[in-house]
Amino acid sequence: MVQVPSVSVTYAQTGASTKSNEFGMRPMQERAFEKRGEPYLLIKSPPASGKSRALMFIALDKLYNQGLKQAIIVVPEKSIGASFNNEPLTQFGFWADWHVEPKWNLCNAPGSDNGGKVKSVGAFLASDDRILVCTHATFRFAVDQFGVAAFDDRLIAVDEFHHVSSNPDNRLGAQLADLITRDRVHILAMTGSYFRGDAEAVLMPEDEAKFDSVTYTYYEQLNGYEYLKSLDIGYYFYSDSYADHILKVLDPDEKTIIHIPSVNSRESTKDKIKEVENIFSRLGDWQGTDPVTGFQLVKTPEGRVLRIADLVDDNPANRDRVSAALKDASQKHNRDHVDIIIALGMAKEGFDWIWCEHALTVGYRSSLTEIVQIIGRATRDAPGKTRTRFSNLIAEPDACAEVVTEAVNDTLKAIAASLLMEQVLAPRFNFSPKRADNGPTEGYDYGKGGYDPTRCNIGFNEQSGQFQIEIKGLVEPKSKEAARICREDLNEVITAFVQDKTAIERGLFDCEHVGGETLPQELTQVRLGKIIKDKYPELGEEDQEAVRQHAIAALNLTQKAKEIVLAENGETANTALIDGIRKFAMDVRDLDIDLIDKINPFGEAMPSLPRP
Repeated sequence: MVQVPSVSVTYAQTGASTKSNEFGMRPMQERAFEKRGEPYLLIKSPPASGKSRALMFIALDKLYNQGLKQAIIVVPEKSIGASFNNEPLTQFGFWADWHVEPKWNLCNAPGSDNGGKVKSVGAFLASDDRILVCTHATFRFAVDQFGVAAFDDRLIAVDEFHHVSSNPDNRLGAQLADLITRDRVHILAMTGSYFRGDAEAVLMPEDEAKFDSVTYTYYEQLNGYEYLKSLDIGYYFYSDSYADHILKVLDPDEKTIIHIPSVNSRESTKDKIKEVENIFSRLGDWQGTDPVTGFQLVKTPEGRVLRIADLVDDNPANRDRVSAALKDASQKHNRDHVDIIIALGMAKEGFDWIWCEHALTVGYRSSLTEIVQIIGRATRDAPGKTRTRFSNLIAEPDACAEVVTEAVNDTLKAIAASLLMEQVLAPRFNFSPKRADNGPTEGYDYGKGGYDPTRCNIGFNEQSGQFQIEIKGLVEPKSKEAARICREDLNEVITAFVQDKTAIERGLFDCEHVGGETLPQELTQVRLGKIIKDKYPELGEEDQEAVRQHAIAALNLTQKAKEIVLAENGETANTALIDGIRKFAMDVRDLDIDLIDKINPFGEAMPSLPRP
């Protein structure tokens, strides 16, 4: 089995992200609540950071203090509706409790989305009750039936907002655009993975510009945990059947979610039931089924009996029993309730199992959004859980030329995903041009000797997980939208760049000179410049160049820091990454955008690339 570039990050365990203020709000929730008066608010925050409760705080304020009639909570699937069950918020210091009448949590109601549940939405709109929870599908059908005007003066809160798209064929996206145009509702959007580099934009630029954003980074979240300290992300290529290799990465002693491959992928045997049975047989001897939970019992060669939840089984009675056992609130804090969960399309976004230590995925996932969601299943903080990991098994090519091409493409995509996750897990970059009148920013550590007005400075705020970095020759954004992109959406731009097949192929395989230009400049200036022009045609040329420079600076500083860290330490710890960025800046004396443009952003991936 061959491993491609992997990420290993170690955090400080400050406990800050799990501590609450006098109102019972954790840091992300407090930050979001400060913007509770905004009519259009987008919360971008990792899984397990508390977005559901942040919504509760904001929705209650809008209902009781801002004059809105009702709040409608819209989730992508029924199982996520449980995240908005009643919460006694006053017990923790807030001034109101979160209460949903049972008949208005339509995620628990029988019937189809386009039937009785739509009638229930109509009944709710006509009632004096305040809060309703339903699926994206139910909401779409309700808007179709009642029209956007029926929702005037209400809060529409959309969970897992990345399901929305500006594509005209995306009905929810079109309806939200109509609601924004009418401008009679408040919209609160939440997502843990706002990446659309491989798909359409979530909103049209003119609509997105109306949203105020709250961003809480992976760095802040993981650095502030009490127990979890290390996160490993690895990609592995195997030959023959994945069942023959799965125990090379699967440790039965770790709490694990296994996502078997899509039936349409190269890795699938086209018989998902037999694939699950094969996993059972590799782990040990089947002992039967637990009559209460429906979990499969498998005895390992060492004599331990594993409790395995099979969510691949299509039998509704079996799967419903297993799903109910996994949702059993009384078992949430019982580490021994279940050992391994095997799923295909389930147990991704919104699935809360705090004990998960390993998210093991078989087959390439083309969407970074899906990868982030799966990784999020393993990044919950829990007592005794100090290390967690995500592993992706991908099939190596065989002799067939068509399959060779497909497998090489999967290799490139895996490298792209690894590069992107490094950006996601790194501290946040704030860039500014170097000027003579610049000075230090309060709260930032500028290293030994402090701020030096004669050179480009790098400051770091550990609490917020943010860098302040001065760069000579950096173009500043002029428009409000360009400034927003540079502040909030650099990872969106980097996603589009590293998933561009031409860019990554040339960065990995081409020689260092192309005509009169070096290969890095052809990639960082020409190719990235074209991607940005295509992605943001509404921006002027100077703003497009500002976005390009900010994006390539973020990507290449992370890559150069990783190169230094690996050379000196052999691992990428978060403190080492910070030190690596500082060391690179010190070595070159002054950061210059021309220097940054001459770095091949894919260079550090090349030594580890597996050869078919």
